[in-house]
Amino acid sequence: MKRYGSVLKLRPEKLEEYRELHDNIWPEAAEIIRQCNIRNYSIYYKDGFLFAYFEYIGENFEADMEKMAANPISQKWWDICEPMQIPLETRKEGEWWAYMDEVFHQD
Repeated sequence: MKRYGSVLKLRPEKLEEYRELHDNIWPEAAEIIRQCNIRNYSIYYKDGFLFAYFEYIGENFEADMEKMAANPISQKWWDICEPMQIPLETRKEGEWWAYMDEVFHQD
């Protein structure tokens, strides 16, 4: 299992809409996340930033992320979410959410 943290900004006027969307996640969207070996997925909000945390239990992260990106439900979900978000200018090539380096963990 590998832990991932990522961050981006949320347009301030979209906070309530974003919360409502995630309070009522489509079952098909939740299922593709599970099928792509993501567990313990959380998103937090503070001062205009969204922080996501999840645990990846698969063997090939890149392949699972490609599978998710190719899924029509994921694409529809992202079509709604992405206009609400502002990716960080410092993100790596190909990232929307900027992955973060883990600097500490304690079980």
